[in-house]
Amino acid sequence: MQLAIYIVVALCLLGGVAAVLGWWRYRRMPEDEPVLNPVDMECCGQHEVCEKESLLAALSKQIEYYNDEELDRYRGRPSDAFSLDETEEFREILYTMREDEVAGWVRSLQLRGVELPDGVKDEVLMIINERRSRGGQ
Repeated sequence: MQLAIYIVVALCLLGGVAAVLGWWRYRRMPEDEPVLNPVDMECCGQHEVCEKESLLAALSKQIEYYNDEELDRYRGRPSDAFSLDETEEFREILYTMREDEVAGWVRSLQLRGVELPDGVKDEVLMIINERRSRGGQ
């Protein structure tokens, strides 16, 4: 009977110590420091556009061209620095491909260091979201 009492007391003490350590650790975490999710660290920044949910797409580093080699000249340019004519060049390429190629095209641009112009992003998102809502058909 005494052995059972010692075991119960020891378990209560261990639980109390664990609770205090957990509280102490929680109190030491800065509130303004964001919790980093390893999956988000690999995201391209275009959350609706990137294919981060596809393991194969995240692992693939091979660049596939969509008859758009001329877009490489925009490598390194910020998305808000495109003229109307340059934006139209991206739009023309976008609307000449099949819907199922759009996500891959955006991934290809990302791997090549080419940002989508701001004026095309909404259209790309709309196409990809429509395709996903239909189940990728």
